[in-house]
Amino acid sequence: MIDIGRVGIWTGALDGHPAGAVREVAAELDQAGWPTLWIPETVGRDPFVAAAMILEAAPRMKVATGIASIWARDALTTANVTRTLNEAYDGRFLLGLGVSHHTLTEWVRKHSYAKPLTRMREYLEAMDKARFSGVQPAEPPSRVIAALGPKMLELSAELADGAHPYFVPPEHTVIAREAIGACKLLAVEQMVVLESDPATAREIARRHMGIYLGLPNYANNLIRMGYSEADITGAADNVVDAIVAWGSLDDVLGRVKAHHDAGADHVCVQVLTSDAALPREGWSELAGALL
Repeated sequence: MIDIGRVGIWTGALDGHPAGAVREVAAELDQAGWPTLWIPETVGRDPFVAAAMILEAAPRMKVATGIASIWARDALTTANVTRTLNEAYDGRFLLGLGVSHHTLTEWVRKHSYAKPLTRMREYLEAMDKARFSGVQPAEPPSRVIAALGPKMLELSAELADGAHPYFVPPEHTVIAREAIGACKLLAVEQMVVLESDPATAREIARRHMGIYLGLPNYANNLIRMGYSEADITGAADNVVDAIVAWGSLDDVLGRVKAHHDAGADHVCVQVLTSDAALPREGWSELAGALL
């Protein structure tokens, strides 16, 4: 099993910056001591190409996909690119795999989103059978599943090395740990805003949360935990405060600790800001406290 450390950075901001800047940031995060960097897949860079670029620039840091879509490539391709990256970069790549959302899958990729749980099971089984004639990595690659609900969490324990819940409060981390068992990796994403003014902090948080609150996978997960549809639709303060840790550095550290206390092995922090600039200052501030 890959060791990704107790904390990491999750960011989708790199897709908006040139490759040279990405390499520079990767080297900075590596030098600061961040053990793992998580990158997404939406309609930006190919995450595996981006991972190779980052792994080359950051010779110690691990890179994880948070999360690569099963609809973007077949199981053989995913299995073999995972092997290729791990052989090339000393086992420093963690595959995070998910079923994405109906909007990206049907509206953008033009695939049917029918039976995503069944499709994930079939995909994982096909990955395990995938032929590979290249040089194998020294250790079998690790993989985690983007899991929120009970059935996907169960699958992440059965056919993967753990789960990567996204957009969740610590209460969900308790549920996830119970679902996957003590021995599986639980790597939880946590959005943070390093701003102590409530109105400003919540405004930044809502700007980033809007797209997620409109996606059924995330909304249904919050409803399972007792939040109302009205609170979710209106991005009420209780929902914002549950998902985004805002305030002082100590407030943010308290939320990271809450996830660890709830059973998370790893918490990857996503620093939110008021603009598209890379949150270097926030990453630096967190590094001084978390690493």
